[in-house]
Amino acid sequence: MDRLAEFAAFVVYRPVPLPENPTYIASEDVTIIVPTIDAGEEFKEAAHSWLVGKPKEIIIITEEKMKGPLQDLANSVDPEKIRVLTVPFANKRLQMSHGIRNTTTDIIVFADDDAIWPPTMLPYMLACFEDQKVGGVGTSQRVQPCGDRFTVWEVLAAFRLSIRNIEIGSSTHIDGGVACLSGRTAAYRTVILKDPDFLYGFTHDYWLGKYHLNSGDDKFLTRWMVSHGWSTYIQCCKEAELLSTMKPNWRFLKQVLRWTRNTWRSDLRSLFMERQIWTSNPYTAYTMVDKLFNPLTLLVGPCLIIYLCFKSAKGSGSDGFHLPAWNIIASWFVWLTATRTAKLLPHLWYRPQDIIYVPAFILFGYYFAIMKLYALFTLHETGWGTRAGIGDASAATAAMDQNEKLQQERVHQLGQGHYTGTQPIS
Repeated sequence: MDRLAEFAAFVVYRPVPLPENPTYIASEDVTIIVPTIDAGEEFKEAAHSWLVGKPKEIIIITEEKMKGPLQDLANSVDPEKIRVLTVPFANKRLQMSHGIRNTTTDIIVFADDDAIWPPTMLPYMLACFEDQKVGGVGTSQRVQPCGDRFTVWEVLAAFRLSIRNIEIGSSTHIDGGVACLSGRTAAYRTVILKDPDFLYGFTHDYWLGKYHLNSGDDKFLTRWMVSHGWSTYIQCCKEAELLSTMKPNWRFLKQVLRWTRNTWRSDLRSLFMERQIWTSNPYTAYTMVDKLFNPLTLLVGPCLIIYLCFKSAKGSGSDGFHLPAWNIIASWFVWLTATRTAKLLPHLWYRPQDIIYVPAFILFGYYFAIMKLYALFTLHETGWGTRAGIGDASAATAAMDQNEKLQQERVHQLGQGHYTGTQPIS
């Protein structure tokens, strides 16, 4: 019944329309921040799609040893609009915070280096900020294959995104909440992110007080919006639907594992430590609780089927079951196929050929349930998992803290008329 209500809410959901006289204009009010360490040719296509919306500036933040290659890449796209900055170590949160400090516009849009936007992306995101209570805005998403055709892993990822679009659209319609403003593309008011408390908390985020977190930045940002009284909105429509690549091989499973650990950590904090979500977005809180128990409820199904087949083997009577085993298994399989296919109808509408992958998606669902339980017991593992070159978070934070201290001293000296250095203060 709750899934039916969710789908009904998605059907009646409507995106925020474009205002006649917009308060925010991309060319004056938007900076796009792109934290990356290994952007390649796919960045060019993504950057060209961002430039169509005419942002004021694009800032790429990378580690020092990658500045040369990324500067060449930026120059090949638009050297006037794209600026490359560096941090001492590869660390996504530190890269993002350095970009925030170097932003002068009212709106910041974080984007992955392979996120391809439609031409209408920026106007539709900015439309949500006409409501002065909105602090963060997200979008719907689709998968773009890395090669000429989809691999089974990319289809599984596309299925997951299709279901996610339904979930975020319905929760936005019901109570205005969302479990996560995806880091692939999300917009925020700069004034929120320049708050020293945010910048410190963002770069000094520890699980259980001792495991320094680098990934999970989008979950942190979403929780910050909720805990500090800001609203969020999802523009779930074709005009604001990005295309993103996924791992086209088994490494997709490592991505999912990292996301799952981040979800466990963040949702447990939202529900039981910060707790504001219970009053601000009760339906979203309910969906979080539902997902906490989902692995257990999903795995109970096969156990009951095995039990009923065992009872069936005893034959009819007081100790037996009235249906034969083949009937039980067939009925269960038909039910699984029907319910899982129904969830995927939005995806199958434009890619009906992917229906052959529905059995694989069903199997993946059970694998994911086991993975989710494994993730729960390994939340102390905070490594990236799919990218080489991610530096030690604590070392990077210490280096950046020292750098900020030096900059503050320079500002103080400049104010006293003593600073004569040649390095810019940014």
